[in-house]
Amino acid sequence: MDSDDLPRRTDDPAAQLARQDLDPFSVAELEARIALLENEIVRCRRIIERAVNHRASADALFKR
Repeated sequence: MDSDDLPRRTDDPAAQLARQDLDPFSVAELEARIALLENEIVRCRRIIERAVNHRASADALFKR
C-alpha cells in the first residue's frame, strides 16, 4: 500500500494550512506566505531529486 493511499493526519501542517481562513490576512502577509511556501516547494523538489538520484545510483550499482 502506498502512503498516498493513506488518509492524511489531522495534525499534518499542510492540512492545517489548507484549512486556515485567509481573509484576515493583509496583501503583504499573503505575499510573504506565498514566498515562504514557494521556498518550501523548492526545498521539497531538492529532496525529491536527491532521492531519485540516490535510487538511480543504487539501481545502477546492483544491476552490474
